Amino acid sequence: MKPLYLELEAVASVVALATTTVQRLVREGHFPKPRQLSGRRVGWLVREIEEWAEARPISVLPPPSNTARRGN
Repeated sequence: MKPLYLELEAVASVVALATTTVQRLVREGHFPKPRQLSGRRVGWLVREIEEWAEARPISVLPPPSNTARRGN
């Protein structure tokens, strides 16, 4: 079964950003806000994270040099 919610560390890992970057994007309104799961616990709805990721613009930057295929 696919998880419904992710904690901050998992969200950051899934979207390849630092936890502080995720928190900043949430504060700036550029990333989905977490949901209240209990009195002291929050989590991000996986569906909203996927929708955010799909909506990201396609980059015009070339891939980093460390992602090139190595010759045999």
